[in-house]
Amino acid sequence: MKRKATAHWEGDLKAGKGNLSTQSTVLNKSQYSFKTRFEDGIGTNPEELLAAAHAGCFTMAVSNILGQAGFNATALDTEATVTLEGLDITGVHLTIKGKIPNISADKFTEITKGAEQGCIISKALRVPITSEAVLL
Repeated sequence: MKRKATAHWEGDLKAGKGNLSTQSTVLNKSQYSFKTRFEDGIGTNPEELLAAAHAGCFTMAVSNILGQAGFNATALDTEATVTLEGLDITGVHLTIKGKIPNISADKFTEITKGAEQGCIISKALRVPITSEAVLL
């Protein structure tokens, strides 16, 4: 399976602007810029999208591990906070709130710690990156 997204950019870093689209078209020419990334503007940014991806992946991983352990969540809500210091992502903090019948707080914590390391996005943050360039 492969998933794709595209980015388009025009102009220099600070005054330029661009858009992002996904294969599913959930994002379709969604605006991003220096201002939306490092200041306060309308649009998205790569770190926000990473946070959304990590929150979604982690929540699904928790649901899966809960099911394997015989629990069924009524609701799971996760907030992912990506910390950017200078030009480095220095961490991601995941906060999950769950309504899960018949589970102890210790068991829920144990399950979330497993998902924290095991979800696909958590693992992807440690994989090699490759690229190719085509000059037009």
